[in-house]
Amino acid sequence: MKKNNTAPAPMKLYCNLFGHKYEVSKKVTLHVKEYTCKCCKKQLTTNSDGDLTELTPKFKEINSILEEMYVRRMERSREKGFRVPAY
Repeated sequence: MKKNNTAPAPMKLYCNLFGHKYEVSKKVTLHVKEYTCKCCKKQLTTNSDGDLTELTPKFKEINSILEEMYVRRMERSREKGFRVPAY
């Protein structure tokens, strides 16, 4: 059985009338973040241009690989004693 990930009709109507209320759901890197609407659960991410784009399976995969690379790079920087910016 598939899990229904859509929002109830009143919440979608709210977002259609007043706009989405996005909050950061995941910080991938310092510049790339994933956002989720509090009402309708729509997910967005930042693309290579810095614009918001719908979070598709392709972007989820890109973000997970980017996050792995970023974490490894930050760990190497800490080992070498470089100052790492706050995350």
